[in-house]
This record gives sequence, C-alpha cells and structure tokens, in this order.
Amino acid sequence: MSIRFLTAGESHGKGLTIIIEGLPAGIPITEDYINAHLARRQKGYGRGMRMKIETDKAELLSGVRFGKTTGQPVSMIIWNKDWENWTDKLAVNEENSQVEKISIPRPGHADLVGTVKYGYDDIRNSIERSSARETAARVAAGSFARAFLEQFGITVGSYVESIGNCYPEYDFYRLQLLEGQKGDFTELNTLADDSEVRVIEKEQENRIIELIKKAKKDGDTLGGTFIVFASGLPVGLGSFSHYDRRLDARLAHAIMSIHAVKAVEVGSGFDVADTVGSKVHDEIILKDGNISRKSNHAGGIEGGISTGMPVLLRAAMKPIATLMSPIGSLDLVTMEKVEARRERSDFTAVPACAVIAESMAAWVVAEAFLEKFGGDSLTETQRNYEGFTTGMLDSLSAKFTREV
Repeated sequence: MSIRFLTAGESHGKGLTIIIEGLPAGIPITEDYINAHLARRQKGYGRGMRMKIETDKAELLSGVRFGKTTGQPVSMIIWNKDWENWTDKLAVNEENSQVEKISIPRPGHADLVGTVKYGYDDIRNSIERSSARETAARVAAGSFARAFLEQFGITVGSYVESIGNCYPEYDFYRLQLLEGQKGDFTELNTLADDSEVRVIEKEQENRIIELIKKAKKDGDTLGGTFIVFASGLPVGLGSFSHYDRRLDARLAHAIMSIHAVKAVEVGSGFDVADTVGSKVHDEIILKDGNISRKSNHAGGIEGGISTGMPVLLRAAMKPIATLMSPIGSLDLVTMEKVEARRERSDFTAVPACAVIAESMAAWVVAEAFLEKFGGDSLTETQRNYEGFTTGMLDSLSAKFTREV
C-alpha cells in the first residue's frame, strides 16, 4: 500500500488545500489534533508579524467520519486570514493595472530562479508558491501520519540544537542519543515545546533569545540546526533493493525538501568520516530478550532498513533570505544594482522548521510502515504487524539452527 499527499495554494491566497490518498480506514483523527500541531509550527521567538495575523486551523472536508479515517481520499483546507488584504494583488480573474509588479529579487530566495524558469514578468508569482507558508499544509498532512504511527507506539519529535551558532553546554545528541541511551522521547519533545526556541537547556534558550534580539536590531536573520527522532520503529522498514527504497535516502529527501534546509545527517553523519570503524559501528547485543545495539551511530538505519533503534536525523537551516537591512541585487527592469526587496518575514524560523521536519519524517516512516504491514484498515495493518513482531527472535533463531 502506498500513501501520498499533495498541497496547493499561495502564501497570501485564499487558503492552502491538502489532499491525502491511500490512508487505511479507522485511524483516529480530529481537527483539534491537527490544529494542535499547526499551533506548534507557529510558535517560536523570532517569528514575524504574519504569525500574529494567522491562527492556522485545518478544516476537514472529506475522508473522515466520526473521528476516524474512512479509507477514502482526505481533503482539508487552511484558510488564510491575510487574504482579505491581498484580494486585488492576487485576483484570480481580472488583472488590476494598479498592482505593482515586483522586479527586484532577494538573494537566497526562489525569486530570481522561479522568474527565469517560468517566464514571469512579475516576481510575485515566484514569491507566493515558493513561500514557506506552504509548510502549514505539510504539517496538516503529517498529522495523519503521526496519528497512524501512534497506534503502534511510534513517537516522532524534535528539538532545536542551535540557533546563530549558539550550541548547548551539554551535547545531548552525541553524548546520549548516539550512544544508544533511548530515554523518554515523548518527554524530550514536551521539554522542547516548553521552550520559546525549542531547545532543551534553559541557559541556552536565554542566550539564543539575546542573539535573536540583536539580529532583529541589525535587520539580519539567523539559521541553526535541529534534531528529529522517531522512536519505537520495528526492524525492517525500507529496503536496500533499490536506491529509492532506502529509508535513510527517503528521509533525507523529505527533510531537504523543506524551505531553507541545506544539509541533513543520519546518525553520526559527517563525524563518521573522521572516526575509525570500531568506534562508528553499533555493536549487536541481546538486551531484555531482544536483539539490540550498544550504540546508535547509524541513526537507527543500516543498509537503508530500520534497525529497531530510534531513527536520528540532524539538519541545518540557513538564515531567512529576507533581510530588513538588505544586501545587493539587480532590478530586472533596468539591470541596475539596487538593494534587495524587503518582504514581511521572520528573523529566525528554526523552531518551526523542526516541527515541519517532524511532520515530513512521520510521513516517510508511515509510508514505509504501510509498505511493510499495509492493509485497507487499521485493524488489518495491526494484525499484519503483530504477526511479524510476535516471536520474531525465536523465529530468527530457528532459521539459523542447524543439525550437527
């Protein structure tokens, strides 16, 4: 079974629409559940004025009845409150000759490349669809994946590791998660949500807020790094059979597809290049009657297949492209050097990006899970899953037992 979702809509258009196909019937889901995750995406110190205008809420149009998926296509819409201020600029039918055409692109944004690719005579067309506003739709879609995975005890979450090169005093990722200390991942996610910038050290939070204040004063922006985790996965999701079946490749693709993300690592990532093999590979052990690993430098994936350890991803987000103290650009009408255009924007969006990355990771994991255990209903999927996991160790041992 395969699942997919599509989004449509512009940053300042009437709204964002989402269609999801392939979900099994019986997944518990409510608008309140979806909207709780949409609210998480909107939070974070350093967000711009847009977040004060919008209160994102998804309206379910089809595919859910009495709080459960029906197995049919799901459709949703997130209305844009700001649309009322843009009805002339983004009119569907007749062009208003009084509307300004934008000709000055922002370095670091899709303004110029989109205009060249699609042959626009107004950069506004590039701005609207390439805007990170689209990620609200992804979070709404990802909420269905989360709700599905929760039925199997799988937790997906994140926290911010750094903003503006301000890292924690204690390197929790390398010293605990990569060393195989599982801990309570639900509690870790809650701890991050309790922080204004989604970090897990209070002193680091204070230092980052001061950095954001300075960036705001300077008319600048800040990027950072964040950690995404998925705990409770069984062994066997993904495959090494083909390049596009590998779980790590699919996760990297999903995270890299998020606006402003420029790098993704799985497990120890780039650090493995500077470490000897005996320190990198995760020793196989028997723990509490189950096959496990002594550490988790592989980030829960070997050969493109989940190992049963938590999946660990680390990603880097560049600073927002819109600067209140702009750098140089060109006016595409005169080809003269000018300052880049200002657009209402955030000063940092790393906390939001981490939540969006959770949603994309949840979607990929749910997709791989359904490929392995899929059915047309949640009950059928649960039966397939239980059949695979029950007595797996005994079954594996029996396969390797040979008569002497």
